[in-house]
Amino acid sequence: MPVKTALVTGATSGIGEATALKLRQLGYTVYGAARRTGRFQKLADHGIHPVAMDVTDDDSMQAGVDRIITETGRVDVLANIAGYGSYGALEDVPLDEARHQFEVNVFGALRLTQLVLPHMRTQHSGTVVNVTSMGGKIYTPLGGWYHGTKFALEALSDCLRLETKPFGIDVVVIEPGGIATEWGAIAADKLEKSSSNGAYADQAAAVASSLRSEANTNRNSPPAVIADAIGKAVTARRPKTRYATGFGARPLIALRRILPDRTFDTVISRAVGLPR
Repeated sequence: MPVKTALVTGATSGIGEATALKLRQLGYTVYGAARRTGRFQKLADHGIHPVAMDVTDDDSMQAGVDRIITETGRVDVLANIAGYGSYGALEDVPLDEARHQFEVNVFGALRLTQLVLPHMRTQHSGTVVNVTSMGGKIYTPLGGWYHGTKFALEALSDCLRLETKPFGIDVVVIEPGGIATEWGAIAADKLEKSSSNGAYADQAAAVASSLRSEANTNRNSPPAVIADAIGKAVTARRPKTRYATGFGARPLIALRRILPDRTFDTVISRAVGLPR
């Protein structure tokens, strides 16, 4: 049996790095893709093949997939993990920034999926793992553009799962809760840049404080929790369609399912400390 091959995006930090290391531990030939090439040494030290890739650059994605096929002849796992959070009031966020977030979080993941699917169909096997968020099921104030990307990726994953089933390809959604990564600080910085002045300033101050709060940071789960879920999914004979894990993911998704909209509005507003 040939050694299985995995491509992991966002592989130089956080969930992506933990996933690349986990899949290597499970015996995969792993290609770790990222823009920040200065962080590649740790991957290489663990036997992971670094790939310079920008998920908003079609040529770099095509080159990366071509390299993997040339070197291994197959792609068994695509883990779409590259992404970021850009917060700000819908009214304030420039459309260029909103579009860029969709390019990274949605179109980059799906374009890379388009590139690997012909190879998976030829093999009649493969797993596409799309890391969304509990934010693909719930919502928070001033996070509309970010949540829009994650809701979109959830829906696209469901459609893709139906389309690829006849070809022996699984599509799995991972829905992280609070994870100890750079995500919160980046989202808070983007929020303050777009909405710290003007009509939404009070809300922005509250949400940025919540994103950076030490209490939340201390409760967040390590990235390895998500990597373990991905490892479980790609090695299962019949993986679940969704894995919700990490701090707060399961209870908050359950609350969203149970509570009326306006009641959930109140719960979330109080949780992030919005001024009344």
